[in-house]
Amino acid sequence: MSKIVSGWAFAARIGLLLGCSVTGLPALAGPFEFAPAPQTDLNRVYKVDRATGEVGACQFQLKEGGIGLTVCFPAGEGAGPQPASDYSLMPSRHEREGGIYRVNLRTGEMSICYVYEDKTVCTPQAK
Repeated sequence: MSKIVSGWAFAARIGLLLGCSVTGLPALAGPFEFAPAPQTDLNRVYKVDRATGEVGACQFQLKEGGIGLTVCFPAGEGAGPQPASDYSLMPSRHEREGGIYRVNLRTGEMSICYVYEDKTVCTPQAK
């Protein structure tokens, strides 16, 4: 007895075999990528939405008489969604740099992102 497979189910199975999903995005990759700030005495971690390029950051903060807090800095100026693409984070090797580069893997554009006041901000993308 043969089994009939719908077009979407077939595409999904082939995509998994090839390492991508029906949408064309990598099947095993999550929607976010995380990377630490290069600054060696800063406990900040940045995240980027791999499809939209939106960047945010979180860090640990001591709390007197308690276990501490996770403080997050949402996307502010320039750190919001960008044109759909494939984005990644690239820390510099500068040990006193608190920011991180957002790179567009398809176009080669990049911008520096950092925490300013209570938001994560990014410079305009450039090549």
